[in-house]
Amino acid sequence: MSSLAATLSDSVVITKRNLIKVKRVPDLIVFSTLSPIMFVVMFRYVFGGAIGGLPPGVSYAEFLLPGIFAQTVVFGSTITGASLADDLQKGLIDRFRSLPMARSAVLVGRTVADLGLNAISIAVMALTGLVVGWRINSSFGEAVGGFLVLLLFAYAISWLMAVVGLLVRTPEVVQNASFIVIFPLTFVASTFVPLETFPSVLRTFAEWNPVSAVAQAARELFGNFPAGAPVPDAWSLQNPVLYTVIWTVVILAVFVPLSVRLYQRTATR
Repeated sequence: MSSLAATLSDSVVITKRNLIKVKRVPDLIVFSTLSPIMFVVMFRYVFGGAIGGLPPGVSYAEFLLPGIFAQTVVFGSTITGASLADDLQKGLIDRFRSLPMARSAVLVGRTVADLGLNAISIAVMALTGLVVGWRINSSFGEAVGGFLVLLLFAYAISWLMAVVGLLVRTPEVVQNASFIVIFPLTFVASTFVPLETFPSVLRTFAEWNPVSAVAQAARELFGNFPAGAPVPDAWSLQNPVLYTVIWTVVILAVFVPLSVRLYQRTATR
């Protein structure tokens, strides 16, 4: 068997192991889906009536849901780092090291399993969104493209979080460290409110924030940003799909080899 085929086979086994773990610990999937539902309901009905500045013809529900999608997949990707740190702490990585398996398989299996969790969260949120008034106004292919953009960006963030988990090696610290960075990154963006409401300095940051681009790309692909609406000034939001793909490629190019290297160094200690 070739090294690539062996790596893929090992990755599938690890992915299956991680998904079975979720099945045996249902609290993980329950709480990872309850939080997005809470955000959808809270922002839709508590804050939605007070937020203005939306493009003509756009309801707040249709503006909000793509932003909630973007925030949720970023937060959901932090599970990768916490899970790796937990496996390191429990000595499971040492057990994997003793097996004749590809070193990268543990990381690939972990990130793919977490991608599956993010997909489940998006599905639950989409159903919740339909209940509160969100609609997909584009073609089937464009809608699929919107979900793929979200999951592609989530997968890239999982690899970034893998590096954090391998460096920190304590699940609680991983969660706290990730929260400090990701919380402002997802809120100083066009996730919940139009950028026109931001002060000038924060608006510039938000325009080039990749989370804003992911949310904007989802809005366009879901048909929640109608033709004729004011065009954003920043290139990143004029071309949100391309900008998201660029960020995704850069993150993967940097953090995939870095995380594999860190894993090899960690496993040899």
